[in-house]
Amino acid sequence: MARVVIALSNQDFDPTEAAVPWRILRETGHTVSFATPNGKPGSADPIVVTGKGLGLMSPILRADGNGRAAYQAMEQDAAFRTPQTFAAMSANDIDGLILPGGHAKGMKPYLESADLQAFVAAMFATDKPVGAICHGVIVAARARRSDGLSVLHGRRTTALPAQMELSAWWLTRAWMGDYYRTYPETVQAEVTGVLAQPADFDAGPQSLRRDRPGRLDLGFVVRDGNYLSARWPGDAHLFGQEFAKLL
Repeated sequence: MARVVIALSNQDFDPTEAAVPWRILRETGHTVSFATPNGKPGSADPIVVTGKGLGLMSPILRADGNGRAAYQAMEQDAAFRTPQTFAAMSANDIDGLILPGGHAKGMKPYLESADLQAFVAAMFATDKPVGAICHGVIVAARARRSDGLSVLHGRRTTALPAQMELSAWWLTRAWMGDYYRTYPETVQAEVTGVLAQPADFDAGPQSLRRDRPGRLDLGFVVRDGNYLSARWPGDAHLFGQEFAKLL
C-alpha cells in the first residue's frame, strides 16, 4: 500500500482536517507518517477542539464528534508522536502528501515554510498525489515551479471560501478579534491570485452542514489530475475517501 505524509504545523492545525483523512487512510491500509517544521509533535488548535471561547458559535465552529474522536485516536499514534522535519522529507520516499489547514496564528510557520513549499513543488513535479484542504491550499499556492509560477497555475482548485472566512470573523470578532483572520488577505483571494484564471477557483455550494460517514454527499472537493482540494472541516470525510482513491 501507499506511504503518505501529513504535514502539520507545530501548533493550531485543524483537528478534523488532519485526523479524519489520517483515520480513513489507516483504515484503507496505507502507511501514514507526519512532518512538522521542527520535527516535534504538533498540537491542534485548542479552541477548535474544545469550543472554549466560541460562545454561541461553538456548535458550528467547534470540531464535531467525528473530528474530535479521530483527533484523539491520532494523538495516540506512534507516527504522530515521532514526526520528521520538513527539511528531511524527500519526494522519492513517499507516494502522497496531505496539507491540512488551520487559521490561528500558530499556523504561520507551516504556511510560510520554504522547506515545505519546496517539497510540495517536488511532489507536483513528479505528479504524485497531493491533497490540500482549507488553509493548506495556501501552501500549494505558494509553492513554485521551475518557471516561477505557482504549482496551481493552470489547475482547478478550491480552498476556504472568502464568504466562510469572513463570516466566521465577523461573527466572533467582538470578543475574539482577528482569530479567524490569519492574514489580511483572504485565503480565496491569495489562491485565486496565482491561478491561470479566476474561474479556476471553485467555491462550491453554500452549506454549513458537515459531511460524515454515510453522508459523503454533504462534502465538496475539486480534483485536477493527482491534485485534490477541499474547503473546510465539513469536507474532510469526502476528502479522505477521494484521496485514498488517488493512491
